[in-house]
Order: sequence, then C-alpha cells, then structure tokens
Amino acid sequence: MYKIKQKPEDFIVKEIPWHELDENGEYSYFWLTKINYNTIDAIKRIALRLNIPLKKVGFAGTKDKNAITKQTISIKSVEKEKVESIKLKDIKLEYIGKGKDPISLGDLKGNEFVIVVRNLKTKLSNESEKGLEVPRELRRRIKKRDLIPNLFGPQRFSKNNAEVGKFLVKRNFQKAIDLINQEEVKESLEKNPLDLIGALRQLPLKTRKIYIHAYQSLLWNKTVEAYLETGSYKNIKIPIIGFGTEIENIQDSDLKKIIIDILDKEEISIRDFILPQVKELSSEGTERDLFVKPENLEISISEDKLNKNRFKAIISFSLKKGSYATTIIDYLFKSP
Repeated sequence: MYKIKQKPEDFIVKEIPWHELDENGEYSYFWLTKINYNTIDAIKRIALRLNIPLKKVGFAGTKDKNAITKQTISIKSVEKEKVESIKLKDIKLEYIGKGKDPISLGDLKGNEFVIVVRNLKTKLSNESEKGLEVPRELRRRIKKRDLIPNLFGPQRFSKNNAEVGKFLVKRNFQKAIDLINQEEVKESLEKNPLDLIGALRQLPLKTRKIYIHAYQSLLWNKTVEAYLETGSYKNIKIPIIGFGTEIENIQDSDLKKIIIDILDKEEISIRDFILPQVKELSSEGTERDLFVKPENLEISISEDKLNKNRFKAIISFSLKKGSYATTIIDYLFKSP
C-alpha cells in the first residue's frame, strides 16, 4: 500500500490566486505558509494574536494540516506592519498588496502540488538511464488521466463535518451541536440553554457553511460512485444536491434514478436544503464535472529511504479549484 504525508514536506501545495490588487482597498492580502495547522486553526491563531474578530480574516480554501501549504488570505483594516510583526510557530505571513474585496471561499484559480508517494513496489531497469522505471500499470493510468473521477477528498469531511451537515439539514440542531463541540458554542449554551440557533451562530459563517457543503459533497460522491457503475465515461455535469436541483429536468435516466434513490435512503428532499431557522445556511446546490484531469503532470521514481526495499514517486501537477490531489494520487497509485 502506498503512503503519503510521512513527512510534512512530502505534501506541498500552493494556491494559484485570483484577486485584483488596489492600493486604495481596505483589505490587505498575505501569503500564509503553514505546517502542522489546518487553515481554520491557523487563522484562529492569527486573529487571536492580532486581537481581531475571526470574521475579519478571509481565505479561499481549506488546506491540509500534515503538509506544507501556501495560500492567500485577506485581513480587513489592519496595517501590514502589525501583521508582519507577529511571530507564530510554523506560520509565516508575507504581504502581497491591498484590494477592495475580501478573499472568500472559492476565490482561487486552482492549486499546484508536489507530492512524494512512498512505499512503492517497482523493479530495476537495466535499460533505464535513471536506473528505475515507472511501473507499467502506473504508466497506463497516467495515459488515462482524463478519466479520473472528480471525487471530494477526505479533508473535505474532516472527522464528522458531513454528519453535522446532515443533522443541520434535518433540523436536528441539538445533535449537530453535540458533534460540533466548540468552546464558543458551549459557552453560549451555558448562558442560554434553549437557544440552539444562537449557539450555532457563535461560529463564523464560513465554518457553519462548511458543514452543509460537506454533507452535499458526501451525497455527490455517493452519486458518482453509483453512476460509474453504469459504465458511463462521458464527462457530464453531476448535480451537487441543493434546493435548486431540478431532478425532473435530468435527462440521464440512470442519474435521475440514482439521485432519487439516495434522497430516499437519506430520508431528505431537495427542499430540506432551505433552512428557515438559519437562512444563511440554505444551499441552492450547483453542478460539478464527473471527471478531472491533472495538468502539467510530471513524475520520477527513486529509492525510498524511509521504507526499506521500497521506492518513492515524486509527482507534480496542478488542479483547478475544488478538485483534490488525494483523489488523483489514489487513482494513480491504488492497487490493481
């Protein structure tokens, strides 16, 4: 079985940003480079050190904890000198410039990756100048990389994000709160034990939306896994289920049946994604490509000194926003 992230430097990701600079803007943009933090925890540390509300810090996407990651963030109405002066272990901030808009979820073009995949079995090649050859099965999969299912990766779900999202969609706010287990939520409930909605709203809106999006992502993965079993390999758009999903207009009969069956098993309807009690969490849904193709893919094989008698692959590629490197790695290096 292949291994990734045995060391943080085995997984390097850098955002491809998408923002316009304007020195008259009230938002300052920074590169955030971090190790041993997920994005939310890193931003919490930054906001705490700057003594500002968490909502003043914006980011385009969540990044892994066990990795070296570089992404853009925005901070409202704080001088760059104050930000650059803070010292936090495993966190580095570099000033980019100012802009008129905050950086929000999805405000990026994509991501670039350099990943070390370890514990591989391969064989010596007498004909290869490098001494090692890329295994035949891996070469075959690389050639077919335009047929990689565009699944949401495990970091989308964290420990129980999707389950929290499901409870929110089903209006079971108590069970959702029990799973969230955040200090600010607990403190709110101690003051007002019956105000579940007020307790939920102690969390930043971005965080609350992550729970709903995680549940939608889980439903999307289930839809794709079932749809691929029909043998279809055309890169169609698959609905991310929300209150705006028009099931009756889906032309593909297999896809329509799969979505209806999943909703039945989950005991929900598309209208459940309208949440009157927390309107800000209502989610219309959208669409997502069935397949994703990594661009600028390069790979090399060498000895793996961390795993005896095994080899490692260093693989680099870029992905459009919303697609997951772990999905690409799993497709390329999974056992036959």
